[in-house]
Amino acid sequence: MQPSNPKDAKDFSKLGVTSLLDLALYLPHHHDNHCLTQTPMLGDVIVSLTCKGLARHAKTLHVKAWCETWQKEVRGVIFNPKPFHFALFKEGQTCYVSAKAEFSFGVWQLVQPKVIRVVGVVVPRYKTPLQNARMIALVSAYVHKDKLMEAGLNAHEAGVLTALHGATQEAIRMRKKPYFLEHVVPVLKRVEVLNHLQKLLKKKRYFKASATLNSPVDPFVKSLPFVLTDDQRRVIGEIREDFVKEHAAKRVIMGDVGCGKTMVILASMVMAYPKKSLLMVPTTILAVQIFKEAQRFLPPHMHLALVTSATKEGTLAQADCIIGTHALLFEPLPQCDLVMVDEQHRFGTKQREGIKKLTRREGAHPHFLQFTATPIPRTLSMMNATLVDYSFIKQMPFVKKITTSLIGKADFKQLLEHIEKEVALGHQVAIIYPLTQESEIHAYQSLEEGRAFWEKRFEGVFVTHGKDKDKEAVLAHFAKEGDILLATTVVEVGISLPKLSTVVIVGAEHLGLASLHQLRGRVSRTGLEGYCFLFTYKEASKRLEDFTRTLDGFEIAELDLKYRRSGDVLSGDVQHGDQFEWFDMGQDRGILEEIKERVGA
Repeated sequence: MQPSNPKDAKDFSKLGVTSLLDLALYLPHHHDNHCLTQTPMLGDVIVSLTCKGLARHAKTLHVKAWCETWQKEVRGVIFNPKPFHFALFKEGQTCYVSAKAEFSFGVWQLVQPKVIRVVGVVVPRYKTPLQNARMIALVSAYVHKDKLMEAGLNAHEAGVLTALHGATQEAIRMRKKPYFLEHVVPVLKRVEVLNHLQKLLKKKRYFKASATLNSPVDPFVKSLPFVLTDDQRRVIGEIREDFVKEHAAKRVIMGDVGCGKTMVILASMVMAYPKKSLLMVPTTILAVQIFKEAQRFLPPHMHLALVTSATKEGTLAQADCIIGTHALLFEPLPQCDLVMVDEQHRFGTKQREGIKKLTRREGAHPHFLQFTATPIPRTLSMMNATLVDYSFIKQMPFVKKITTSLIGKADFKQLLEHIEKEVALGHQVAIIYPLTQESEIHAYQSLEEGRAFWEKRFEGVFVTHGKDKDKEAVLAHFAKEGDILLATTVVEVGISLPKLSTVVIVGAEHLGLASLHQLRGRVSRTGLEGYCFLFTYKEASKRLEDFTRTLDGFEIAELDLKYRRSGDVLSGDVQHGDQFEWFDMGQDRGILEEIKERVGA
């Protein structure tokens, strides 16, 4: 939307308005109705009165009056009257009043009447950073039915929106239930989705690819000592189709914990060869893990390089495949025609900006793939697909056997017995604490408070947390020699612990379902029977109970949506805060499908 003048542009900026539909959706909070109420009714009314006399009764003032509007005798009742009331209601004086009308003992009573100066108008009231008169002026200047139709609304939708902003009795009637819920809200949902999709379409850009990547991938797939799942093969095929197009790929590959995304990453590197490819991951442990798998499975003629803050292997200039953490952003990197990022939302803001620089060049751009193990709901992915392409890996290379249980203080003895049994079998246990240090406002023990108990009772106890500079070394040491790991959510992503059979999450109700699912996904990585215990002081939690009933990350995402509502996909992230007032991601998928078809998204 182009503002007519600099003042309007400045005010739109204050409102966060970037489109006409943004402004149109800025609905009045309510309407002040200053029109005379022509017939007697219960509730708020505005009438013209002529005072015929006053009577003082203890703490009330009774006003005997003739209602000019209704042509009836009425009585005004004022509780705790002040001196000015006697001046306002003088015998023989006519005035307009606003009051609550009641019918009692055969007469209409006007409770707590207030004198008003202006009648015959309806005033929309907006809750915005601007003065109300200024907001009314902006809406009057821009929100017209024909302009809304030019912005993509149909005649009915445009009519509803303009009527809602109107200084009319109709606007007041439209905001009353159940009419508002039945007839107006469905329109507002459609307008919100249309506005959002139009913004996404404006953000979508096609860039010429810096190279066509078409090396055969079948020999690599056949060389693997295991068979890829159908989903892995399908996604590799989708990426292959991207790589031979003229414009650069921009695809998100989404798969649950343990679904085999690493093989898809390696297959993408094979298809890119002899062009260079780069993979950036959030942790050193994950970088080393994928580097070792690349050494094991990629053809020997493909040269590899590893770059982390602690390690460097290989030569960047000679490498065909570069794997590393954000430390890559500080290296003189060669031009790569394939850039891949794992769990991008786990990088900091500055690091994400660095990633963007890797994927943006003048003229031609590299192909860009994002991988994530944090599934998002189907509705959200449908909407976000307006901006990027999506691939889903749902099949698992093996069936996970994980039992999830809600436990409390009364179950601690049985939990200890379970941990002792698992350790005796040579399995590992992770206990995840909500905080590192003691907190007066937190009911649960912190990591530092709890460690003495475990270190006294067990051998092979390792401790780490997010601020521990040596956390990755601790995790690597634990993977080889440990029995029990005490940690915060630092283990949520990027660590492979083949012997981990049990995870105990303390204060589970304080974590989102996506985080709980990631932590649970650390166990049973190699088919080992796994256990997840959600330790809570809460007597009942429907959210946690629902979580225990499914291992499917996509179902978890739908549950997360149900309990947290929807998210902002314009930021380009996978998880975000709610931004729709009317549209519900969990219930309005049909509306989204309808509007996507309308805009051709």
